[in-house]
Amino acid sequence: MDMTHTRRQSQPIADDVMNDDSLYETRMPSSVRRYKTSSTAQRNPADEPISRQGAFIQRRRSSSQSTQGIASKAIAPPRERSEQRSFPLVPTVIGMIITIILIMSFSLASTWWNTYQDDLHYGRPRTSQMDAVVGHGDSASNPTHFIFMNLRRHVQIIEIPGGDPSRSRIFIGPTLYGDGQDLTPVTGEIRDINGDGKLDLIVHIQNQQVIFINDGTTFHSQ
Repeated sequence: MDMTHTRRQSQPIADDVMNDDSLYETRMPSSVRRYKTSSTAQRNPADEPISRQGAFIQRRRSSSQSTQGIASKAIAPPRERSEQRSFPLVPTVIGMIITIILIMSFSLASTWWNTYQDDLHYGRPRTSQMDAVVGHGDSASNPTHFIFMNLRRHVQIIEIPGGDPSRSRIFIGPTLYGDGQDLTPVTGEIRDINGDGKLDLIVHIQNQQVIFINDGTTFHSQ
């Protein structure tokens, strides 16, 4: 048998074999095999795959969800740290000490200012004076002169009737006790106390009053 004839016969066969693939239709799988999972597991729709024409596409988690998860973890304060916070004892004590010092300083400053004002008005020893017509040989042109004095805690009232020093009289008031009482001012007032028409003498010592009744010629302690 001729070899040339054999090759010519095999050539169409090879062409037929190569073209045989077009005779068979191939079909892509249209179903997706799914596997059952446990009922307790929760599915995230964003994590489930999508079948598109037989191909599997895995969804990506959105960056916003991941960012929110990280932010929530960063913002949430640890419970242990909040429970370990204690009362700020040291700043509170320092604030109380500063407040007490300020109150004491204000009190000392107020006391000093009042003492300074009394020094200007009454001097040392504390002394005040006034003139009045009380009917003890005096007149409007020659009134009686009164001197009220705190001499080392002893209150003394000096009366000079009609301005005549030779007729001067001294009335003894109360003795003052306590710290700083030697600097307490003493003042006087003339007013009819018992309603007999004669002006009586009232001595003011802080909140205390000492009354001397006028009998027409002199004063008597009530």
